[in-house]
Amino acid sequence: MQSSEQSRWFAEEVKPHESSLRAHLRNVFPTLPDIDDLVQEAYVRLIRARETGRVTYIKAYLFTTARNVAMDIFRRRKVVSIESIADPARLSAAEEGPGVAEAVSRQQELDLLAESIRSLPERCRQVLTLRLLYGLSQKEIAVELNISPHTVKAQLAKGMRRCTDYFAARGLTHARVRPTGTCKE
Repeated sequence: MQSSEQSRWFAEEVKPHESSLRAHLRNVFPTLPDIDDLVQEAYVRLIRARETGRVTYIKAYLFTTARNVAMDIFRRRKVVSIESIADPARLSAAEEGPGVAEAVSRQQELDLLAESIRSLPERCRQVLTLRLLYGLSQKEIAVELNISPHTVKAQLAKGMRRCTDYFAARGLTHARVRPTGTCKE
């Protein structure tokens, strides 16, 4: 991509979202010390992804990427060096505790939700993905997809019904989709 084209794209398509991105990050991750580094890393990842053609919804991709960068920072903080563990038995007990089972269960729920969303018609899948995965409001989805808010509402309802039917067909009769986008029995 030409440098001037990339600069134009960045200035017109990405930069307008910076203030709302920073406000969102301060609100969701108030303990992060340096929002500037996080935003810059999100920009770098967005530009790389655009060069490979993987970016469809710029704002959604930018916000999700920034969240992922923040989560990476938190994961790095939780990493414990092997020298700091005095009792190796505590390490194996932690690996086998309820956290592992809960994580596996949650991953299975997410996989099932992803399968159900992939089975939806394209427009319905787009709307549900923008709502559940990227957390966009109905109004933001309408603007992003250039459809009416009423259509967004109808597609969300249709998608939720179809996902519920998908879960029921697999024996999860009490499954529901939580606002975070995960499925729970």
